[in-house]
Amino acid sequence: MRFMQGFMALVMAVAAVVALAGRAEARGAPDSFADLAEAVSPAVVNITTSTIVAQREGGPQPMIPEGSPFEEFFRDFLDRNQRGPNGNGEEGERRQRRSQALGSGFVISEDGFIVTNNHVIEGADEIMIEFFPGGEGAREQLQAKVIGTDPNTDIALLKVESDAPLPFVNFGDSDVMRVGDWVMAVGNPLGQGFSVSAGIVSQRNRELSGAYDDYIQTDAAINRGNSGGPLFNMDGDVIGVNTAILSPNGGSIGIGFAMSSTVVERVIGQLKEFGETRRGWLGVRIQDITDDIAEALGLDSTDGALVTVVPDGPAKDAGVLANDIILSFDGVDVTDTRELVRIVGNAPVGKAVRVVVLRDGKTETLKITLGRREDAVAGNAGGDDDAETPKEPEQSKILGMTLSEIDAATRDDLGMSPTASGLVVRDIDEDSEAFEKGIRAGDVIVEAGQQAVGSIDELQERFDAARDGGRKSVLLLVQRDGNPRFVALSLGE
Repeated sequence: MRFMQGFMALVMAVAAVVALAGRAEARGAPDSFADLAEAVSPAVVNITTSTIVAQREGGPQPMIPEGSPFEEFFRDFLDRNQRGPNGNGEEGERRQRRSQALGSGFVISEDGFIVTNNHVIEGADEIMIEFFPGGEGAREQLQAKVIGTDPNTDIALLKVESDAPLPFVNFGDSDVMRVGDWVMAVGNPLGQGFSVSAGIVSQRNRELSGAYDDYIQTDAAINRGNSGGPLFNMDGDVIGVNTAILSPNGGSIGIGFAMSSTVVERVIGQLKEFGETRRGWLGVRIQDITDDIAEALGLDSTDGALVTVVPDGPAKDAGVLANDIILSFDGVDVTDTRELVRIVGNAPVGKAVRVVVLRDGKTETLKITLGRREDAVAGNAGGDDDAETPKEPEQSKILGMTLSEIDAATRDDLGMSPTASGLVVRDIDEDSEAFEKGIRAGDVIVEAGQQAVGSIDELQERFDAARDGGRKSVLLLVQRDGNPRFVALSLGE
């Protein structure tokens, strides 16, 4: 018995040592990043852009007391510096200066395709590429041309011509990266030249300001000049493009963001093939379903995207209606608007997809042929004007909102079409729930309880119907500057 107890204790001790060793190995840092840095650095480039900027008139000028003996001297001096080099003062010969900016990038093919940030090269007249000094195939400098850009993801594709094959790096799979994985950034911070910094993945799927954002957050030092440079995994594959930092002082505080390679690789493929992006377009305006909106609609879940407007386009042609809830797109369940925008944008233009919507408590499957988002954005048009004789509308106060029916003057002031109807918010109590949920004077209520309202009486009928149906809140469709959104308001007692 003692032997067995001793044997079991020994087994448990060995297991504990193995477990501890495994945990220590998982947390342990690489012995060195030197081999990795040496392997990938030849494919990383410094980017110098220059732009010709005209000397602006009306800039800061020295204060010269009128009548001062130096007044004429300063006037002549400033005039000479604002004119061309001949100093003849002819109009149109303002002196020009060349503005320079620095950034980073990386080569993705031996024939000279280079990836960087759009903001690094935007508006540049000349783009010069400097290669890693001493690396195999290195050049002092090569001039680059722009193949294509995507401001939505801040990605640009450049091309240089070289007699010899250039060292390059491959994209890795950013989707397999985990929080805590080691990463290494290479670039040109603050114009100091090639520099390496290391850290970990702090978080994934970060969103900053764009509809297609999918950033990797890292604590690897990223500063100005690192923009456009690569973020490597430990296999030497690019899993992100360093794009932005969060900082109160402009320097690295360990919160940097790199656009994921999953997004970048897709964008680069389109830029290389077409010189532009071609994203799928469904043709709907949508918003997230909040808890109070779900309650007002009698839903058990907040999953899906609520359709607010269906302009002319693919969705309208297929029969999608305002107030529909999109539950799935091309076989993928939709949890919120951000996810829907991303999967639609990643879908091929012209593809026929099945979209499942919830309408009046029942699901319907619609087949929609996707358009191209870039064409839709470029063709977006405004509304009409109205010239009817204005009249003073009657007002009523409901749930802290002073409301009136829309008249001709209101349509004109708000830039609405002549046939637009609804209730305009003339004033609102700042201690009301409506104010807390973002409703403001000038907003227009066009629906209540998923039905159009054009008068105070109709609005009150919708409220009464909701109360009679056991609802604690009612869903309003509110427009501001032509942009609609749903707001759920409590009905009270």
